[in-house]
Amino acid sequence: MSRHPALKAWPRQKRDSLRIALWTAEEIAAATGGKASGAFQCAGVEIDSRDVRSGDLFVALKGEATDGHRFVDKAFANGAAAALVSEPIDWPHVLVADTTQALEALAAAARDRADAVRVGVTGSVGKTGVKEAIFAALDRASRGAAHRSVRSYNNHVGVPLSLARMPGRAKFGVFEMGMNHAGEIDALTVQVQPHVAVITTIAPAHIENLGSMEAIADAKSEIFAGLVEGGTAVIPTDTPYYERLLVNARNAGVEVMTFGRAAGSDARLLDAIPSANGGSLVTADIDGTRLCYSVAEPGEHWILNSLAVMAAVKVAGGDLAAAGLALAEMGGLKGRGARHRIAVPGGHALVIDESYNANPASMRATLRQLGQTPATRRIAVLGSMKELGDFAPAMHAQLIEPVAEAHVDHLVLVGDEMRSLARELGKGAATALAAPLTFAHCEGPGEAIAALEEFGLAGGDAVLVKGSNSVGLGRLVAHLVDRGR
Repeated sequence: MSRHPALKAWPRQKRDSLRIALWTAEEIAAATGGKASGAFQCAGVEIDSRDVRSGDLFVALKGEATDGHRFVDKAFANGAAAALVSEPIDWPHVLVADTTQALEALAAAARDRADAVRVGVTGSVGKTGVKEAIFAALDRASRGAAHRSVRSYNNHVGVPLSLARMPGRAKFGVFEMGMNHAGEIDALTVQVQPHVAVITTIAPAHIENLGSMEAIADAKSEIFAGLVEGGTAVIPTDTPYYERLLVNARNAGVEVMTFGRAAGSDARLLDAIPSANGGSLVTADIDGTRLCYSVAEPGEHWILNSLAVMAAVKVAGGDLAAAGLALAEMGGLKGRGARHRIAVPGGHALVIDESYNANPASMRATLRQLGQTPATRRIAVLGSMKELGDFAPAMHAQLIEPVAEAHVDHLVLVGDEMRSLARELGKGAATALAAPLTFAHCEGPGEAIAALEEFGLAGGDAVLVKGSNSVGLGRLVAHLVDRGR
């Protein structure tokens, strides 16, 4: 008789029969219709030879600017186990007709072999942070069996790459989907085929290409079309476009779970108070269950983000208690809220890194957060908001209101589009400012670094750095952090 009958009776699942390796040569060839040069196994998938790690499959994509086949040797020098190519090479490989199509086929195979609940996340603001929080919640609940897209891999290359990296043993998969034009999310959601589709919020990001807020709401709603049968759309009630999102979801024939402050929201905020760590203590009703949990990330926008996370976890079959713990432990992401204490004359200053992206809604949210941050002086380095088209001058000029409300003491404006705000500030007494504000306008991050050096940071300062990624303010953040170590 066995001394450990419980071990013998441990239930086996479908995923238990899958290999530990992410991909074998045989599986890659079967998925892509290609021909393998021999037997091999791969532990990961990568499209940039510089990021290849030992055991990866390097996919040699051909783009408009470059051809990945030029970097095959470098990929193997960095430890690649094999390559997916459309040209014969002397290394282990699978030969296909088109590597882009082959990557998409590999993604579909990964999606279909894993018995995983898939969550798709989109929205004008907050999608990367919400994606990370949902992943953290589901990963904690499943003891490491969740998968997600890394960084902002949310486009026509990033989404299939993220899918192709999903292990067959995954229980959950969380994927971010972005867009610049109508129709782009439609193509991505067909690949992911999510069980849960989350829209964080609707804001004037990419309005230059889409023309109106209604068009943005419709473009984000494309995520509903790819939902599997019985899937659920998670949508915000605290937006003027709620009814439009709701109609779009119902027209797609999917279930709906709502989140927000509004009465009737399925995940509804009941109360929120500041917590000692700078975050919030939230009380919410999640589909009839009252919860109290902490949100480590500061700012009112993260209170609402947490409701989206809770709603998604609830629908995905995750654990709400684990979600609460994950939200309490989350730290800011690089370029999206990471906080650094740096050494400056007289003590330390706080640097808030929001340098990865910007639109009018996220600018207002982060400026509001700056205004609530205890500080001797508040400094904001604001870079241009891109893809606003003809709306850009007015939307940049309108930032004078949240700047005033945040009680900013000094402002560094970066980029040509910020001239509109500089002109408003130059009007002096005619502005909405209650107190004098010093400011500088710079063409790029190099000038901004010099302007900030000339101003001089001191102990007790709080510095917000916010702008579209193309402005390059991540360079300024790196300068401050490196200098302040």
